[in-house]
Amino acid sequence: MALLPLSGTFIGDVTTVGIVVDDEDTAEVVGQKIAHHSVGRRVAASSAPIRVRLGGRVLEQDEIIGRAGAAPYDHVEAFFDE
Repeated sequence: MALLPLSGTFIGDVTTVGIVVDDEDTAEVVGQKIAHHSVGRRVAASSAPIRVRLGGRVLEQDEIIGRAGAAPYDHVEAFFDE
């Protein structure tokens, strides 16, 4: 377990945020951490699941971010899977 700094954007938001995750966090947890800064503020809430894209690939919700190939300061995108 190690801290992994990332930048993230929630699709539909104009702001990029810096987040620190654990390299053993799932994509679902990473998406929630990004959503915390955007959803209900600049992005309308939705009941749809939040997904994460890394390097053009949409990760499975239970995929571990560190094993998915994320490196320090990589950019990830979160979005509602509608």
